Amino acid sequence: MTTATRKPRVMVAMSGGVDSSTAAVLLLQAGYDVTGATMALLPHDIPAAAGESGCCGLSAVEDARRVCSALDIPFYVLNFRELFEREVINYFIASYLEGQTPNPCIACNRRLKFGALLQRARALEMDYIATGHYARRWFDNERGRYLLARSRDRAKDQSYALYTFTQEQLAHTLLPLGDYTKEEVRWIAAQHKLPVAQKSESQDICFIPGGDYRDYLQKKVPQTIKPGPIIDVTGRVLGQHRGLPFYTIGQRKGLGLAMGKPYYVVALDRTRNAVIVGEEEELRRRVLFSRANNYILWDEPPSEVRVEAKIRYRAAAAPATLYPLEGGRARLLFDEPQRAITPGQAVVYYQDDLVVGGGIIEPLEYDGFKPKSKQ
Repeated sequence: MTTATRKPRVMVAMSGGVDSSTAAVLLLQAGYDVTGATMALLPHDIPAAAGESGCCGLSAVEDARRVCSALDIPFYVLNFRELFEREVINYFIASYLEGQTPNPCIACNRRLKFGALLQRARALEMDYIATGHYARRWFDNERGRYLLARSRDRAKDQSYALYTFTQEQLAHTLLPLGDYTKEEVRWIAAQHKLPVAQKSESQDICFIPGGDYRDYLQKKVPQTIKPGPIIDVTGRVLGQHRGLPFYTIGQRKGLGLAMGKPYYVVALDRTRNAVIVGEEEELRRRVLFSRANNYILWDEPPSEVRVEAKIRYRAAAAPATLYPLEGGRARLLFDEPQRAITPGQAVVYYQDDLVVGGGIIEPLEYDGFKPKSKQ
């Protein structure tokens, strides 16, 4: 069979769940030459039972193997443990120590799935990789570039976690589930008698046994977590905290304060090793700055553009004006103040269903104990 007439070859990133398994079914039905692959990610010092319900534990590998056997397609387990530890776990730990709240799934998508896995697939002469993400991707002839958009199933949409796509990655990535609902995906899996058709979804961080990131950090880097002052926005010391990684923006419980009214964590000041607290109104602001921005709609963004922006995965998109800056930074001005804007989290920009791009929310700069950019 010549190269011109052979079926297009695709490597499906198999997590052992119903979504990636159904993605493989749909690609087979569409006429692709499909191979399944699971990434071995967990470092050897993490117990074998860790992540059993997640996407990279031992049971995930075995479930993916069973699905590929049922579909009669090749299956590989690819070792990315060192890269995962360096690019995801170490980043996760460092972010918390810097007083930021990371999103390890976005880092994994960027560095592992659509970075290392795509490179490995291309080296094996695959035309594409595919995943079970709920998002849509296509080539737009008028714009002359690939676009990314929200999925048909808004409740399952995962485009927020995919804003780091480059044009080269989009050109070699397929997202078969973008036009399906979760219920339809489970129905397809059941119709094909896939052993994971009714498998439940994991909500845990795959490399943290039990899901308690605070306990994980305490065990991994106890010497770097130091107590310090809890300070209000006027500079008044109200108490002591256990260590910056144990607190998140918007947190109310666990502060150990008896002030007669609710106080919330409004910032984590690494320079002072201080948890800064305030009342509800101090949690709301209109401006954020972001770094490491990636744009899908353009190679070079305009100087000003209207968008809707999400400041976390489950947040509603809010109207805002985006001002791209030099060095991959951006300023975002919301029409209305947003609650608990959290440094380290991704902010993703949309126009209707299209993903404009996104970046990482920067920490606030301080003037005394009040944020400079509070607007």
